[in-house]
Amino acid sequence: MATVAELVLFGVVLVVQTLLAAVSTRFFRIRMKTRWGWVIYTAMLTPLLLFVVTLITTGVLGIGPDLGSPGLAIAVTIGVPLALGFTLDLLYVPPPEEYDLPDTQG
Repeated sequence: MATVAELVLFGVVLVVQTLLAAVSTRFFRIRMKTRWGWVIYTAMLTPLLLFVVTLITTGVLGIGPDLGSPGLAIAVTIGVPLALGFTLDLLYVPPPEEYDLPDTQG
């Protein structure tokens, strides 16, 4: 049975991973000048980033309860934060094209 402290720390890990997914999605949206480049980079590199963070937090630090199966652990620690972060960036943050930036060419 999981303790309250394990569940709270695991919730914090999921929030941090969701923020990482949202920030990496925004980073790729700003940096990529192509239409689908940022989607491909987000779909390939963000899960890798979340996997490394999951290995560190659940393996090295030992945060989180035993979820039972590896498939469920991957879905909860990588899939859910990836989907939430992607959704947060797309739906709740204005697109990079809406910001007026000063001309830096001199």
